[in-house]
Amino acid sequence: MSTYAATMSPDTSPVQPDLPDKENFVDLAHRLGPQMAGRAMQVDSDNVFVSDSFATLKEEGLIEAGVPRELGGGGAEIPELAEMLRVLARDCGSTALAFSMHTHQVATAAWRWRHQNALLLEPLLRRVAAERVILLSSGGSDWIGGSGEAEKVEGGFRVSGRKKFTSGAEAGNILMTSAIYEKDDGSRSVIHFGVPMASANVRIEQTWNTLGMRGTASNDVVLDDLFVADASVAFSRKAGEWHPVFQTIATIAFPLVYAVYLGVAESARDIAIDIARGRPQADPSLAGRLDTELRAAQLAHRWMLDIVALNAPSAHTVNEVMIGRSLVARHAIAAVELAMELAGGASFYRAAGLERRFRDIQGARFHPLQAGPQAHYAGATALGLSTAKVY
Repeated sequence: MSTYAATMSPDTSPVQPDLPDKENFVDLAHRLGPQMAGRAMQVDSDNVFVSDSFATLKEEGLIEAGVPRELGGGGAEIPELAEMLRVLARDCGSTALAFSMHTHQVATAAWRWRHQNALLLEPLLRRVAAERVILLSSGGSDWIGGSGEAEKVEGGFRVSGRKKFTSGAEAGNILMTSAIYEKDDGSRSVIHFGVPMASANVRIEQTWNTLGMRGTASNDVVLDDLFVADASVAFSRKAGEWHPVFQTIATIAFPLVYAVYLGVAESARDIAIDIARGRPQADPSLAGRLDTELRAAQLAHRWMLDIVALNAPSAHTVNEVMIGRSLVARHAIAAVELAMELAGGASFYRAAGLERRFRDIQGARFHPLQAGPQAHYAGATALGLSTAKVY
């Protein structure tokens, strides 16, 4: 880690006096990062999944990092998980982003188990810890509007649908997803459930051919006439409206996901500064503007974590986290653009690593809430209007 990154990374890791011989997960990420950095360029070039890096995460015990210790996990809280992802992203953005999709689901389930007495989540969390089960998120496919179709049949539902942006699909064990059920009266609800990726009614289609974050292999997962038993439905909600569970998910998940983009921007800054030190014509004002943009992204991300620390997910916390998400994205993207400019022509060469980070950082634009809906949500909040259907 650079001196710069060290000065800007608060020590948010929980003290672990009962395990003095065990690395915390941030230190572990620092140790493992160089291995992942060595693979990142080839994975990006070949447009394949970061499978070796995910195997390392599993072998080293990071899969269960966010599971409470009482349930057999690592007991890492959200600030430590965010810092872990931020560190991993400095070496391989794709590994960190794909892993954030598992991590945020574990962290959300752990938070609900601890703070909302959601005991139905305990078996899943225990499985993650004991078996190192990897959870997949269907991400933007299953945002507030929902996707896919569920038909009511005896004992459950028949579900079909295409789940886009399923990061790390080939490494996952359970897809946490949903489908829309239209009732006889015309009302629409969304049922939520887990899908074993080994099911014969589930397949991965290789659709991920993208500008950046290539190693996430965020391919489509297709559900084809999959039976979901009534007992397997975790909860249901109105389609197209915010639900308290989604307020919790949004509040907890996005500080973790955007820790990745912050780490990408920080690594771009360090590369550019190293290059610029060897260029007599380098413009100090560019370096200053770069650090100013990066500091804004860091402060916005710290705000997101401050909101999580309130332990009170609501429409208010969604608004504050999403403001932070937009600011992290805006300033991180600007920082990487300035890093390219500061490094000059050297940044155009793939070997320098800057152009990959330039491509990877663009992904920060596309997670919910994107710029338009986020501004609408913030504006509606400011004016005292309903945000129930703003997403």
